[in-house]
Amino acid sequence: MKKIIFATKNMDKMNEIRAKLPEYDVLSMEEAGIDIDIDENGATFEDNAIIKAEAVMKLCNEVVVADDSGLEIDFLNKAPGVLSARFLGHDTSYDYKNAKILEMLEGVPDDKRTARFVCAMAVAFPHGNTKVVRGTIEGIIGHSIEGDNGFGYDPIFYVPELNKTTAQLSMEEKNKISHRGKALDMVRRILDEDTCNK
Repeated sequence: MKKIIFATKNMDKMNEIRAKLPEYDVLSMEEAGIDIDIDENGATFEDNAIIKAEAVMKLCNEVVVADDSGLEIDFLNKAPGVLSARFLGHDTSYDYKNAKILEMLEGVPDDKRTARFVCAMAVAFPHGNTKVVRGTIEGIIGHSIEGDNGFGYDPIFYVPELNKTTAQLSMEEKNKISHRGKALDMVRRILDEDTCNK
C-alpha cells in the first residue's frame, strides 16, 4: 500500500480522507512524526495548500497532500474565505463562529444567503512536481445550527436539494458531494497516474 502524508493535524478531516482513499496508507503529520508550524500566508486557498504541501514534503521527502478549505458567503463579500479557520480569532470555537454568522445574516432572505464550501488540494511529489485542484459545493447559510455529524461550519451550511445541512449527512453521503470529497476524487486520479507512470 502506497504511503502518503496528509499535511493536517485535524483528525475529523483525516477520517474523511481515509474513507475516500482506502487504497492508500494515509498518515497525518503527527502520525508521520512531523511537528512544524506553517505560516499559511497565501492570498488564495490554492496558495495555502501549495505552501503546506511543499513545506512538509521538503521535510519528509514523501508524497504529501495538503488542503486549504473554507466557507465563502456571498452576502459577506465571500468572507470568511481563506480566513475561515481564523475567523473571529484563532481559538474561537465553531459554535461561536456559527452563531455569529447567523447573527450577521439575521433577516437576510434565502436568495441572498448563497454560499459555498471551497477546498483546494495540492499534491507535492519528491521529484519536484506539485499539482493543485479545487472542489466546491454550493448551498445557502441556514437559519439555525442543525446536525451533529460534521465539523466546522457544517451545521449552518444548508444544501437545498437534500433539505439538510452538511452536518446532517452521513460521512458516506457527505463524501459524495462535498468540496473535500470532490477534491479528493481529483487527487486520487493524480496519485493513481503517478503510480502508473513509475
